[in-house]
Amino acid sequence: MAGTPTHTVTNQPPPLVGHDLFTADRALVAAVERHCGPDVLDEVRAELSLLGRAAGSAQLQEWGVQANEHPPRLRTHDRYGHRIDEVEFHPAWHRLLGKGVSAGLTAAWNRPSGHVRRAAGFLVWTQVEAGNCCPLSMTHAAVPALRTDPGLAAEWEPRLTSTLYDRELRPAAQKSGALFGMGMTEKQGGSDVRANTTEARPLAEDGTYALTGHKWFCSAPMSDGFLVLAQAPEGLTCFLVPRVLPDGARNVFLIQRLKDKLGNRSNASAEVEFAGTWARRVGEEGRGVRTIIEMVAATRLDCALGSAGLMRQAVAQAIHHCTYREAFGGRLLDKPLMRNVLADLALESEAATTLALRLAAAYDDGGEQERAFLRLAIPAAKYWITKRCAPVAVEAAECLGGNGYVEESGLPRLVRESPLNSVWEGAGNVQALDVLRALQREPAALDACLTEIGRAHGADHRLDRAVKDLFTELADLDAVEGRARRLAERLALVLQGSLLVRHAPPEVADAFCAARLGGDHGASFGTLPTGLDLKVMVERARPVS
Repeated sequence: MAGTPTHTVTNQPPPLVGHDLFTADRALVAAVERHCGPDVLDEVRAELSLLGRAAGSAQLQEWGVQANEHPPRLRTHDRYGHRIDEVEFHPAWHRLLGKGVSAGLTAAWNRPSGHVRRAAGFLVWTQVEAGNCCPLSMTHAAVPALRTDPGLAAEWEPRLTSTLYDRELRPAAQKSGALFGMGMTEKQGGSDVRANTTEARPLAEDGTYALTGHKWFCSAPMSDGFLVLAQAPEGLTCFLVPRVLPDGARNVFLIQRLKDKLGNRSNASAEVEFAGTWARRVGEEGRGVRTIIEMVAATRLDCALGSAGLMRQAVAQAIHHCTYREAFGGRLLDKPLMRNVLADLALESEAATTLALRLAAAYDDGGEQERAFLRLAIPAAKYWITKRCAPVAVEAAECLGGNGYVEESGLPRLVRESPLNSVWEGAGNVQALDVLRALQREPAALDACLTEIGRAHGADHRLDRAVKDLFTELADLDAVEGRARRLAERLALVLQGSLLVRHAPPEVADAFCAARLGGDHGASFGTLPTGLDLKVMVERARPVS
């Protein structure tokens, strides 16, 4: 009703839209400049800034809200009773997924500095709506698995690395771009994929099989193809399951239901049944885990990148709010205790971004030592970075007070999304045990990590002491399983410390070594020690272009 105003709205921050999510992230820009080849750096900066401006626009942010608020719907049958097993998505989902594909987020493998530019883009894109990052991640990660079969790689890789999004279900040969999913876990096994019971029966045509069984988690079920594990006569084997057969008929891909998830609601995660489902073998029979392991490693890196992106967005929202919000006679940003909280959150975000981009750079290098480095560093980073995401998101929401508990702020969506990457692609214990396996079986992996850490030797006494403590932990690997999480955490922290000491501003490196390595830190955020330049740290993380 007009004419009855009771108050004027004041002391509220403006919406955080209309800015460049890439160039406003100083830690990310520095990592890209550090790791990209000089011959393509200008091109990469322009490409990422274009994506950053789109991601920070009011329009795309609204698409993210729409995709989240209108989750996918399963249609098992058409109006006549025919089985169709289709998933319907809101138009905003298709707009976002198409934008992600066109931005090259599935095209890392054949571009100069492809993994660094793609990793930075993925980190930025997660901040719009994390759900559509799942099919982008799986499509990107499928490439190394398919390369174990040159024929399959020649057929599928150009489609998977295409920058054209084609949402229609039709034979892959008729499409200029395709997306991939994967199905490994089953009800009885979860991460223990060797317990899988899905059966693969050889058909007359060499390399083709009929699959019978189920998959408990199959994300992005409307993809064009899926990499799945099943028991062939010689043991667990990797297979490619196309959604549509070459003759145009639908493959047998029975979607039983979609998962009702805590977060990641825009993305469809399904339970599927195979009943004589046609498949092609990828790699050798009985070598399924070995074939698919590089896909798993790539998706684990994306989990770390995704968590780094979520943390960055949470911290940006918190600092933005406190920049404009006033209380007790001044800006929240200027209050010593709030500044401590914001600086602490910014420190966690920058450490995650710096380590994740270093791992992407190792993919671009491709050398033997860098491959060994990834074998140990990826599970350690995936374990630690994804574990830190949830507390960062919750603390950032608290910085907004009651406003942060309201859906319109966007923080509840980040909070719900924040545990996902810790669970996906092997939960915390799986990652910690993978760290142990690499330490026990691959001495070159430890050598490569210690070489990386050693590049900062002598730069900070707290880092040197933490490295010494890590050596003590590594000296006794007998009966170490109960200490596996502690070991993975220490390795990730020392890697982060080494990188920040060498590459971050002194204020950031000093705070990290004091709080994360020197032990001068409480059990919650906002307990950084005195004597640090917190203002510089918060200003570095403030989301202004």
